[in-house]
Amino acid sequence: MHRKQVVWLAVLGTVLGWGTGLSLAQQAGSTKAKSDDAEKPLTAFRLDFVLSESEDGKKINSRHYSMDLVPGYTPANEIKIGSRVPVEAKPGEMQYIDVGTNIWSRMTERGDAIQLEVRADLSNIATTEQEGRTAVPVVRQLKINASTVAAPGKPTVLGMVDDPNSKRQFQLEVTVTKLK
Repeated sequence: MHRKQVVWLAVLGTVLGWGTGLSLAQQAGSTKAKSDDAEKPLTAFRLDFVLSESEDGKKINSRHYSMDLVPGYTPANEIKIGSRVPVEAKPGEMQYIDVGTNIWSRMTERGDAIQLEVRADLSNIATTEQEGRTAVPVVRQLKINASTVAAPGKPTVLGMVDDPNSKRQFQLEVTVTKLK
C-alpha cells in the first residue's frame, strides 16, 4: 500500500512539474511577443478616396477625400462632412437627419498585405413638388461597404453603383500610401 502512494506522488509531481514548466514557457513566450510588438515601430498610411460620377461613360464629377491612419487602431478612422437637416416627422414634431458624406475605415497590416475595410455613406436632399403641396424632401443615398486587400500606391476600386433614377454611375476607389 505504501508503495502505491509513492508511485502516485511521483506521477503527480511529474505532472505538476511539467505543467509548471509549460506555464513558465508560455509566460516567457508571451513576454517575448509583447516585447517584439513594443519594439516594432508604428507605421502610418494615407488613404486617398476618389468618388467619381459618370454619365453615359463620361466623367462629369469627382470628389476627393483623404485620411491618415495607423493599422490595427481601434476605433476606426472616420471622415464626416455634412449637415443635420430638420425634417417634420409629424405636424409640429421635428426630427434631424444626417445628410452628407461619411467614410469609415479600418486597416490591418499582415506582412506586405494590407487588409482594408471601408464603409462609405453619401446622401443629399432633393425636393420634389407634389400637386398643390409644399416641397417634400427626398433623401438620396449611395452606400458602399467593402472589404479588400489593397496594394500600396495602386488605386483599388471599392465599389461601383448605377443610379436607379438616371444614367449616372458612381465609383469609389482608394489609393493607400505608406507614410515615412
